[in-house]
Amino acid sequence: MILQLKNTVSAEQANQLAVENQAFCIRMDGEILLITGSNVKEVPSSIEHHVDKFWVFANDIQLASKAFNSNKRRISLSNVTIGGDTKNTLLIGGPCSVESEDQIRSSAELLVGLGLTTLRGGCYKPRTSPYSFQGMGLDGLKLLAKMREEFGLNVITEARDATHIAEIIEYTDVIQVGAKAMYDQGILRACAKTSKPVLIKRGFGTTLQEFVQAAEFVLSGGNENVILCERGLRTFETGTRFTLDLCGVAWLQEYTNLPIILDPSHAMGYAYGVPVLARACVAMGIDGLLIEAHPTPKTAKSDASQQLDYQQFTELLNSLRPVAESVGYKIV
Repeated sequence: MILQLKNTVSAEQANQLAVENQAFCIRMDGEILLITGSNVKEVPSSIEHHVDKFWVFANDIQLASKAFNSNKRRISLSNVTIGGDTKNTLLIGGPCSVESEDQIRSSAELLVGLGLTTLRGGCYKPRTSPYSFQGMGLDGLKLLAKMREEFGLNVITEARDATHIAEIIEYTDVIQVGAKAMYDQGILRACAKTSKPVLIKRGFGTTLQEFVQAAEFVLSGGNENVILCERGLRTFETGTRFTLDLCGVAWLQEYTNLPIILDPSHAMGYAYGVPVLARACVAMGIDGLLIEAHPTPKTAKSDASQQLDYQQFTELLNSLRPVAESVGYKIV
């Protein structure tokens, strides 16, 4: 249940009411809200006189639910906005991993030359094998921050676990919570304490409710800037790396108020299929795409098979723009 308190209730009173009712207390759009578990179906009689409005839910998708707020949340980065009524599709480009200054600089130059705004690159890599490239760590973060300063780009990178989340928050504009880290409450609770946008990737064995409830961890801690990212499910199919759940995306668009980004690179797993899959994603009227690109994909230290070279990335962008326009969106 979400309870909106009357404007006569002070912040101190609200915090005390939250403690007494085992509820979260946050301020949103100038209003003080108490959020309890969805098992609470009636306003407690002890606080009824403090409550202005309330919402009852069937499950713990609450702050992210369109039943609470029917308008899509608006997320602002330094030089671009998605969600709300903006009709922008944010194309996030860059390599799977930051490998060197020359490599990440070439990616930054590519994006700026194409009129794009947001650079990605992994610094702490959650690899399946301990013998695979694990990322440049803090040095990689500093390189991303350097590209932001030189080129005016937004930068996004993934938190592998809670041990370095403070560094991720410090150096990046958007914090990515990866599919393997989606259940890491240390990361989610740290993200709840910042106002920076948080992009949460769906785990490859995660239900839609579990996915959105991960977002609720961040929202209920007071950070309203949460973005969902569908990146494919693990199914019985072995011909592709994962199966991109466009049905799930349609469900999220119908029932949640969060912007949605899709990652066809990780879903497909092979560069040949990324462009056509990306066009299908854009046709759904989504808020963003995450596309991996590398100057020489064959030499990439991680996920070499799915990364586009720069010519392929440019051709993909040119093919996406008319698709976006056909559904009333603009690639940014």
